[in-house]
Amino acid sequence: MIQAKTIDEVIQILNNIIAETKKEGSTLGYFAVLYCKVTQKVKEGIVNGDFENGPRMERLDVVFANRYIKAYYEYKSKQKPSQCWEIAFEKSNDFWLIMMQHLLLGMNAHINYDLGIAAAEVCSGNEIHSLKNDFNTINTILSSLVGNVEKALSDIWPTLKWILKKTNKVDTFLVDFSMQMARDGAWKFATEIAPLNPNELAIALRNRDVKITETAKLVTNPGFVASTLFKIIRLSELGSVDKKIATLEKVI
Repeated sequence: MIQAKTIDEVIQILNNIIAETKKEGSTLGYFAVLYCKVTQKVKEGIVNGDFENGPRMERLDVVFANRYIKAYYEYKSKQKPSQCWEIAFEKSNDFWLIMMQHLLLGMNAHINYDLGIAAAEVCSGNEIHSLKNDFNTINTILSSLVGNVEKALSDIWPTLKWILKKTNKVDTFLVDFSMQMARDGAWKFATEIAPLNPNELAIALRNRDVKITETAKLVTNPGFVASTLFKIIRLSELGSVDKKIATLEKVI
């Protein structure tokens, strides 16, 4: 199974995934682009001394990224990743999901499931509390990219520019879903599992996977009104999947 040892290797593997998804015309490339940009920002933060503990942050970044990389290649080789990743990957073939939903499915699995697990692995037991400031700094980096995602969505779906002038609904949905759950849910989960023994941890991870998978179902089935709106958006999205991936690469 492909795994990274350094943050530079993470970026290289993510770029390989992006190139692969472009070639395949796979919507899995949307999240891969966003995540690669986040990783590049984290690397910049480490170099610039933005974190309290740079080497620890690189280790966290690698452990965190390897969970996504492992899940991706498990799915590609027809193995079974965690349920929350499985639904995200399976829904990549759903014509009616808009780009924002694909991004949110990736964020849901990686932030709300993987991030807490990675944090507890890097800082187990009471040591987890020493990570809080750097954990929050990662979420600040994630939040800083939301505006760029919004710009990319606007380029792909021009009507969004008009909607965003009239309402903050889409922007608020993106920020609230990813950032609030990352700050609160993922950190709380990390502190809960950090002191657990292996058997207790296995049970906690299974329960968390079920919970986050239920959240994924809300993203894919947001109700009649939202689903109808998303279908209208989907039919007005501009460009092929590979062109949308390229747009994300340029704008984020």
